[in-house]
Amino acid sequence: MAGSGFSFWRGGGDGGQPKGARTPVQRLIYWGSVLAVWGIIFLVVFFAVFARDLPDTSTLYNIDRQPSITYLDRNGALIAVRGTQQAPPADLDALPDYVPAAFIAIEDRRFYHHPGFDPIGMTRAIAANMRAGRVVQGGSTLTQQLAKNLFLSPDQNMKRKVQELMLAVWLEMKFSKEEILALYLNRVYFGAGAYGIEAASQRYFDKGAKDLTVGEAALLAGLLKAPSRYSPVSESERAAARATVVLNEMVDAGVITAEQRAQAVTEPVRVSRTLATQHAQYFVDWLDKQIRELVGEPTEDMIVETTLDLTLQTSAERAVRRILERDASRGVQQAALVALDGEGRVRAMIGGASYTDSQFNRAVDARRQAGSAWKPFVYLTALESGYTPQTRVNDAPIRIGNWSPRNYSGSFAGEMSMANAVAQSTNTVAAGMADQIGRDNVARAARRLGISSRIGLEPAMALGAVEVSPLEMAQAYDAFANGGKRVRAYGISRIRTPQGRVIYQRASRETGPVQAISNPYLYYMNQMLRGVMTSGTGRAAAISGRDTAGKTGTTSDYKDAWFVGYTGGFVTAVWVGKDDNTAMRGVTGGSAPAAIWKAFMQAALPRLNAPAIPDGPPMPEGWQPPSPVESLIGQIGDLFGDNPPGDRAVDPLDESLREPQPRQRPTAPERNDQPVLRPTQPQPQRDPPAPRPEPAPPPEKKADPLFF
Repeated sequence: MAGSGFSFWRGGGDGGQPKGARTPVQRLIYWGSVLAVWGIIFLVVFFAVFARDLPDTSTLYNIDRQPSITYLDRNGALIAVRGTQQAPPADLDALPDYVPAAFIAIEDRRFYHHPGFDPIGMTRAIAANMRAGRVVQGGSTLTQQLAKNLFLSPDQNMKRKVQELMLAVWLEMKFSKEEILALYLNRVYFGAGAYGIEAASQRYFDKGAKDLTVGEAALLAGLLKAPSRYSPVSESERAAARATVVLNEMVDAGVITAEQRAQAVTEPVRVSRTLATQHAQYFVDWLDKQIRELVGEPTEDMIVETTLDLTLQTSAERAVRRILERDASRGVQQAALVALDGEGRVRAMIGGASYTDSQFNRAVDARRQAGSAWKPFVYLTALESGYTPQTRVNDAPIRIGNWSPRNYSGSFAGEMSMANAVAQSTNTVAAGMADQIGRDNVARAARRLGISSRIGLEPAMALGAVEVSPLEMAQAYDAFANGGKRVRAYGISRIRTPQGRVIYQRASRETGPVQAISNPYLYYMNQMLRGVMTSGTGRAAAISGRDTAGKTGTTSDYKDAWFVGYTGGFVTAVWVGKDDNTAMRGVTGGSAPAAIWKAFMQAALPRLNAPAIPDGPPMPEGWQPPSPVESLIGQIGDLFGDNPPGDRAVDPLDESLREPQPRQRPTAPERNDQPVLRPTQPQPQRDPPAPRPEPAPPPEKKADPLFF
């Protein structure tokens, strides 16, 4: 077929133009329609993906927070507030102009000029982060931050950022700028459990937000970047530097003048004493678990009335701090202190050198060897087995199985009274006596007085090879101080709501006395432990004009040093050492621990108005007191080496006590199969051999600086 075929071009008309071709206007309309359709499809998918699980904005005014727990001392003074603190919302109009302006200046300078997000700020932040190669600047507006705080999680991902933008725009459409700013200031987190500027002002400065100064407002505004990193409590220098940045931004924004900035810098910002006093936090930590055991998980705000005395607590903190600083060169890095009254109420508790550096509570949770502070349990058992302070005992070499105890001096004093052995902390006598009367009986006596830790029955137990806490030791010694009654240490008197409804009240039956030591054994123990203070290893802790008694404790390797002492109805246990369980440089119970004890008790006793140590229950019928025990205590040197020689009064901060006394490595004692303890008729006291000079221990690497 000539001329037949197919053609895909069906031209027609003049000029050969295709039939039905669109004009430029038609093409614009066509492609615009196509893009619009795809845009609608994209938006539908976008909202389906990102808006599908947006939070319910009807919860805007709901506050979801943990209940707060307020801790008061025995006199009603504030110790601490734990949990979330939510104060009534602050009225924006009642705040000084520079308070909200400080937040705008540092967080969102263009707050009044953007629709919820700031393209200029976002571009600037992206450029800065690209130059630095890391995130150094954020582009979120104040409204975006509010959206995140109110509705979203802190997760950093694209979906959350898009949702944040969407919610920020919604907030801007629904509320005025002033309402958004008020919501922000009343809901943002300032650290230390405080939500909102009113709670933060009360928590950090003990004042309302309307009374904030320029410097205080700058400090709070600077906190928002990282509340823990810029905390004025634990990071005071960093917080001050950040506040200075805020002040500079306030000047640049015209919020304050250069003169106001200069004045703010020169006026010190004083943080609440409650937050600054960190050592009471060990006590609060100890109570926290107990509260949940007593009332369950808190579901409402509570006020806990405690037994702590903040005045005594401050005295304890001061004593510990001064002696740790004084003896840092001797390797004294940590300390713990527990003070109880005669009913077992905790009046002061120090759990370590710095709560900021370590929250581990050494007063309650640490278990360290008690050393010779354990010996009163041995001697109490001996008294109950028929011994008296006048019983003659023999300080001589002894072997129990494969173990031979040694005295600190390396020498033996021969025959002496039991009272003298207690005062001089003679190891051979205590070890032999425990072996004779039964170490299981010693363990039972310690349990009866309040020791709850594991007690091994190996021979070294008699010399304190038992790991105990300072709280246990104070609890056990309290029976010597209160007339022989066993106590259980406690710190909570009552728990109530802010409205006054009582949730828990410590019942009288919980504190009812249980007689743990009868007489004359209590009388004898108090007489002998008084001798420790008057002429024994605890002379450094003696307080003139006060009826005091106690016992030193030192482990043979200088890893632990103790002093546990008491007066009428008040006992204090002190421990010093290192967390890594390495040795200190010749630190004994009669040096640093005794100095802490004395410094604390000298400050505490006038406030306590403590009586003399009570005699306890009635004596058996026909019992006659012996001649004064003091006459039986020989005027010999300090065999245990816990004190400087001489009878002079010892200042707990005496610099002469900083260097350890020279000591000689003791020679191994010879085997002696003769019984060591033989009660005999009193004989004239023989003078012991003079102490031999001892070389100083090897030097130790200087400790790291303390941050107290």
